[in-house]
Amino acid sequence: MEKKNYTPQPIDTNDIVLPNELNELAEMIAKNVHEVWSAGRMKDGWTYGDERDDTKKLHPCLVPYEELTETEKEYDRNTSQETLKLIMKLGFKIVR
Repeated sequence: MEKKNYTPQPIDTNDIVLPNELNELAEMIAKNVHEVWSAGRMKDGWTYGDERDDTKKLHPCLVPYEELTETEKEYDRNTSQETLKLIMKLGFKIVR
C-alpha cells in the first residue's frame, strides 16, 4: 500500500478565546479524554509500566489523570480546549 502525503489542516481557532467559565468544563473534558484513552489501551491489553514498551504493551500514562505529569495533562487540556474553541468557532453556544 502506497503512503500518501498528508498535511494536517485543522480549522484555525486562534481568534477564539475561551471564556473563563469554560475552564472547569475544559478540565473535565481533558480528564475524560484521558479516561477514554486509558480504557481503550487497557481493552487492547496494555498495562502500567514505568517506561513505554510497545512489545510488552506497557505505558507510564496508564494512571489516574490526577497522577499524570503536567506535560501529559497539557496534551489532554489542549485537546479539550481546541475542541471547545472549534465548537464556538462553528457558531454553537455552550450553555449551562
